[in-house]
Amino acid sequence: MNATVPQLPAPARTFSHLLSSTRRGARLARLLAAEQLRAWEAPPGVTERVEQIVAELAANAVLHGQVRGRDFRLALTLDTATGTLRVEVTDARSDHMPAPPADPGAHGESGRGLLLVAALADRWGTEPYLPRGKTVWTELDSRSTRTH
Repeated sequence: MNATVPQLPAPARTFSHLLSSTRRGARLARLLAAEQLRAWEAPPGVTERVEQIVAELAANAVLHGQVRGRDFRLALTLDTATGTLRVEVTDARSDHMPAPPADPGAHGESGRGLLLVAALADRWGTEPYLPRGKTVWTELDSRSTRTH
């Protein structure tokens, strides 16, 4: 008799950390994300993409989403069943939901961060964070051989 053993779905791996809305906090977010992905044994190409994404989103949270006395949150979720890695950066400002600029200008010093995020992520978007704030999220298919 061949009996099949039921398999429980693989749990999602999660990481979340509050960081100060400072340049140091943004830098720490990138370092923490990279270290967590190495601990989860994510492919190096995915880790590199996430490092750049977190650097951009954390910098935006510090520059554009800062509210005095409020931190920003970095969250990573790896769905081991589907191989989807979700990155979320939540800040305290909900009055401006970001969108990539149509043309950041050839000589502008800013405005390219979300274009980079869109190029590196498989999917991205924003959603309100209640009661006040916003979350910018990205998803990467970690089993993909896609490189940037």
